[in-house]
Amino acid sequence: MARHGGRGWHGRVLAAAVGVTAVAAATSVWTAQAGPIDGQRPAAHPTSAAHKAVAISIVHASDKGPRGVNITIDDGPDPTWTPQVLQVLKENGVKATFCMVGTQAQAHPDLVKAVVAAGHRLCDHTVSHDTTMDKKADSYQSKEILDAASMITKASGGVRPMYYRAPGGAFTPYSRQLAAKQGMRPLGWNVDSKDFERPGTEAIVATVRSEVPNGPTILFHDAGGDRSQTVAALRECLPWLKQQGYSFGFPVR
Repeated sequence: MARHGGRGWHGRVLAAAVGVTAVAAATSVWTAQAGPIDGQRPAAHPTSAAHKAVAISIVHASDKGPRGVNITIDDGPDPTWTPQVLQVLKENGVKATFCMVGTQAQAHPDLVKAVVAAGHRLCDHTVSHDTTMDKKADSYQSKEILDAASMITKASGGVRPMYYRAPGGAFTPYSRQLAAKQGMRPLGWNVDSKDFERPGTEAIVATVRSEVPNGPTILFHDAGGDRSQTVAALRECLPWLKQQGYSFGFPVR
């Protein structure tokens, strides 16, 4: 998602993250799909070579090719809006990538499981959604990424994130390498729907229609406030994209 300096959502999530630090340190039970990076993880997180490293470059392309689009949903899960987003996706036969905040996943494991059960993919969006983490120490970045991956994996019942999206695009060479060695491809976006700003459903739809030629990965949100405009915009955008000859896929790995 685009940077939103000083916004209330980050403050609320960061406060919640402070309260779960001790819990996050304990949620290190990784399945065969969720092994940590060898030699770079704190002792609280056991090592495993069960996952395969992926490229460290930030991916935008779709596995459906030049006429493919990737729907990505950030900042959840949220008990009000995630179920509504899931329903719209189901109605349109669309699979999406959900970039989850660790504290949100920990608070709503039923929703994480519902996302997985519906055939969508998971993405690590850090523990506290700190859009300035690219200015922080490597140790801080490591904890944000690895603890979130552990929290999401546990909440899902053992399905680990396949991607890593830095909050506000705050990637660093270190964070990309760390995520890639964990098997999480760094994930960017081409089209920011601007839905976070709640400009109105028509404005969100217009942004998607005008910017989709810029590239296949489209950014929406299912948390961080009232997302009713997002739900309404998805109801319009998904059929329209189909009418334009686009197919829906996942970011390449």
